[in-house]
Amino acid sequence: MTSYGFPRDVRLLTAGDYRSVFDDVQIKVFGRCFMILARPNTLPHPRIGQILAKKNLRRAVDRNRIRRLTRESFRLNKHQMPAMDLVLLTQKGLSDLSSEEYAHQLNLAWKRLETLHRKKLSGQKSDHKSRGKRKPRPEK
Repeated sequence: MTSYGFPRDVRLLTAGDYRSVFDDVQIKVFGRCFMILARPNTLPHPRIGQILAKKNLRRAVDRNRIRRLTRESFRLNKHQMPAMDLVLLTQKGLSDLSSEEYAHQLNLAWKRLETLHRKKLSGQKSDHKSRGKRKPRPEK
């Protein structure tokens, strides 16, 4: 039977856990007002940590809402995710998103994470690196 709980073993708990993700970021997924950093782990399941800066989410009620929605989305989607350590970082403007829009953005990010992980395993380059060169700016 599939467990949909959020026990301690699916959370990044120590500073060392967070540091290992920051030191060895292999996948970055961007949402509208957040970023997810990821690296593979040796466990059979993914783990998540959240960094919600007071600078980006002023009110405690907003930080708690984002924390709660992130946990819920992760809890429901962790069974489809690869075994990775994830850190969610917030950016300005996140408090302006509705709960439904934020949940939708997270679901898109989880799917993107899974796709990028599969590409990395198969040895392909990720999308943002294989797009080619930028167009030169016209001179004034």
